[in-house]
Amino acid sequence: TEGWDHIMSLARRLTLLEDETLGIEPVPGVESLRTDHRHVGETTLPANREVVMEGIEGNAMELALEIDPKGAREVCVNVLRSPDSAEYTAISFHRRGHHLHRRWWLPEEEQRSQYDALVLDTSRSSELPDVLARAPEVAPLELKDGEPLSLRVFIDKSVVEVFANGRQCVALRVYPGRRDSVGLSIRAQGSDAALRSLEAWQMRSIWG
Repeated sequence: TEGWDHIMSLARRLTLLEDETLGIEPVPGVESLRTDHRHVGETTLPANREVVMEGIEGNAMELALEIDPKGAREVCVNVLRSPDSAEYTAISFHRRGHHLHRRWWLPEEEQRSQYDALVLDTSRSSELPDVLARAPEVAPLELKDGEPLSLRVFIDKSVVEVFANGRQCVALRVYPGRRDSVGLSIRAQGSDAALRSLEAWQMRSIWG
């Protein structure tokens, strides 16, 4: 609504990792809100094809995914997805994509760089005509040799918060206009990837 558009994010635990980088994770207490657990085992993600996770849906959920990107240049997890894919919020991992650092005092060519990145994109989150577009959230995320992409995704109606590999986090408000925008799909672009595991929980209200 006018004059109010904030996020009450989850409480986070910050730690100093062995390589002297910052660890970022949700506090363990959020796990007490889990209910109605669902599991999906090893699943091939064929290149350039959207794979819908049947039976995994909701708008108050926690998801824990482990994905081996293999040679894919992008792996995208679509949440709050309508059955016809007209509405969805995209959580993607880009390998060496071109990203723009918004530093107005630099020439545009100096603002662009290449690095692996976690991207939260809300450009297709809503069909409502009065929902304004905004730029995606982009955060660097370098996977070490052989390291899978590990995501913890929290969906709380109009908030999507994503923790990646215990050392990165992005969050945005979203405004789906359809009641059926509750689904989940995964897509690998360029080459095959593999979903190693997917755990999904509905989340109870913290207010009891």
